[in-house]
Amino acid sequence: MNKVQKEYYLREQLRAIQKELGEEEDINSEADEYKAMLKKIKAPKQTKEKIEKEITKFSKLSPMSPDVSVLRGYLDTVFSLPWNNETRDKLDIVAAKEILDNEHYGLEEVKERILEYLAVRKLSKSLKGPIICLVGPPGVGKTSIAKSIANSLGRKFVRISLGGVRDEAEIRGHRRTYVGAIPGRIVNAMKEAKTKNPIMLLDEIDKMAADYKGDPSAAMLEVLDPEQNKDFVDHYLELPFDLSKVLFVTTANSLSTIPRPLLDRMEIIQVSGYVDEEKLNIAKKYLLPKQMKENALKDGFIKIDDEIMKEIINSYTREAGVRSLERTLGKLCRKVAKKYVEDSSIEEVVITSSNLEEYLGKDKYRHQMAGSKPEVGTVTGLAWTAVGGETLTVEVNALKGKGQIVLTGKLGDVMKESARTAISYTRSIAERYNVDPEFYQNKDMHIHIPEGAVPKDGPSAGITMATAVISALSNIPVLNNVAMTGEITLRGKVLAVGGVKEKLLAAHRAGITKVLLPKDCEADLDEIPSNIKEKMEFVLVEHMDEVLEHALLRNGESNEN
Repeated sequence: MNKVQKEYYLREQLRAIQKELGEEEDINSEADEYKAMLKKIKAPKQTKEKIEKEITKFSKLSPMSPDVSVLRGYLDTVFSLPWNNETRDKLDIVAAKEILDNEHYGLEEVKERILEYLAVRKLSKSLKGPIICLVGPPGVGKTSIAKSIANSLGRKFVRISLGGVRDEAEIRGHRRTYVGAIPGRIVNAMKEAKTKNPIMLLDEIDKMAADYKGDPSAAMLEVLDPEQNKDFVDHYLELPFDLSKVLFVTTANSLSTIPRPLLDRMEIIQVSGYVDEEKLNIAKKYLLPKQMKENALKDGFIKIDDEIMKEIINSYTREAGVRSLERTLGKLCRKVAKKYVEDSSIEEVVITSSNLEEYLGKDKYRHQMAGSKPEVGTVTGLAWTAVGGETLTVEVNALKGKGQIVLTGKLGDVMKESARTAISYTRSIAERYNVDPEFYQNKDMHIHIPEGAVPKDGPSAGITMATAVISALSNIPVLNNVAMTGEITLRGKVLAVGGVKEKLLAAHRAGITKVLLPKDCEADLDEIPSNIKEKMEFVLVEHMDEVLEHALLRNGESNEN
């Protein structure tokens, strides 16, 4: 016998053995099962016709054909998709609001958007699922808010992590002509959800990459378009599947890395960092009880009052979110647990300012405070960072020289341009402040912004630099209780800047009582907590003349601080 005849003989023997054992594969009975399943699914006529052709092809194959397992896997995938299943939304807005409030503190804009969706869903059954993109720094609760949305709507929740995805086939699937072809992540997530209308979280959408295999962000264009995703076609399925009822929630740390066409398909909601009051409430209501439970301590075993908790927030963490705060409270709980094991007679532990260092060590961070008296050439500016707002001191020295401009403090290109703009503006108004009109030829201007090792960039220090330069050249001190932020033009106009909420909170933390802001940032004041508004004065300015009027200490004027 040659090799082919031998294999045929062995296969026939195998079939005879399987028949004796009752294990013989019956292709026709499997095909009948698939046809019965096809009748039950709710799909367009064309889709059903395509599936029927695949079933017919399957029924005609020999059990020994290698295509049987491939086609069986395909049909199993098709029938495991939720063609019919759909969960009913809980359309109780009051209950949904209560769930969102119980699980997350703050994040009002996100909660409001979900309640709006619920309200419209109650009025209309044909509403398409919104595509929401939550943008903000790490640790502010972007991922966990999606789970709360699912709980409030009573829907299934599925998560897809897009960080590092660089192959288009991971989104759209592989064609069946390839060995080991599988559906894409979207179809797999729908199989996992088992419903047509889950909450699908696309985590870290800004971290997708592209390589020679294709750009996955381009494949996402169809997924995240309400007008197109009702007929989403996966390469493996080659059938249109309706994604229009899915409520997509995407998260990102930055919008700069998301392609513009993809960004255009999403509704952007900024999730800014938490203010100290919000962190305090989050720590008391969620983080401390959670850490005590994880470290096997009974409720109320650790007592921390509000002032001590604020000290932990400000002196041991520096972040926009609350991850470091949770780790710090976890460390505190572990130290307490060790102490309790050593002495089980302890009934409770009260954390005070005197024993805080014993549990957490020396404080790690100190925030810059406002100066104690007005100084010449020194102005407090406000900056936005990824971990919240910070105060920046801009120092200017006018020295005898040849008109050189020295910029130090690791400044970026935009900030260097702001400094040059500030000096040009000063030249245009020199006579008004008794400044030598020839200062640009006979004086060297040294502008420095501590901390020298921290990179700084952005246009918002424009008015701060201009005020410091004019103060240094005119020898007029700047009020130490005043801080400012705003971009400057050559004509002295003050332009709007971002991150106003975080900047104002940093000013409040530093003991500033008066803040100068661009007039165009007036709307941002609505986000500031009322208890902080009461303690500070906000001056909206449109021109440098107004800035100098409020910032410089005139003859006979006393500092308000």
